[in-house]
Amino acid sequence: MKKIEIFDPAMCCSTGVCGPSVDPELTRIATVISHLKKGVVEVERYNLTSDPGHFVENQQINALLMSKGTDCLPITLIDGEVKKISNYPTNEEISKWLEVNLEDLKVKSKTASMPITLNITNNK
Repeated sequence: MKKIEIFDPAMCCSTGVCGPSVDPELTRIATVISHLKKGVVEVERYNLTSDPGHFVENQQINALLMSKGTDCLPITLIDGEVKKISNYPTNEEISKWLEVNLEDLKVKSKTASMPITLNITNNK
């Protein structure tokens, strides 16, 4: 089973829907992780604010933080190997690294479209 670990910078939540504005990148990665958890991929996500021990215990993460500071976050590991630093991976990268279908990672709209016919009359 493949494993993805994401080490997030310090934040109040991982979804991106808190605070004065929504961060679409956090929303995207939260959705992707939610989809991955339903499959055959092991997923771990750590926040520097609430999970600092994981940042210290992982030698690779600790070394990156010591050499580059917190600007290197987020960091993505696949099966223990650092794959990306300073940005979240794209859906395409995750699909390739974890060998999952790209379509399964895309956000699917929950709204249905319905045709509307308007009859407009001009009463003068």
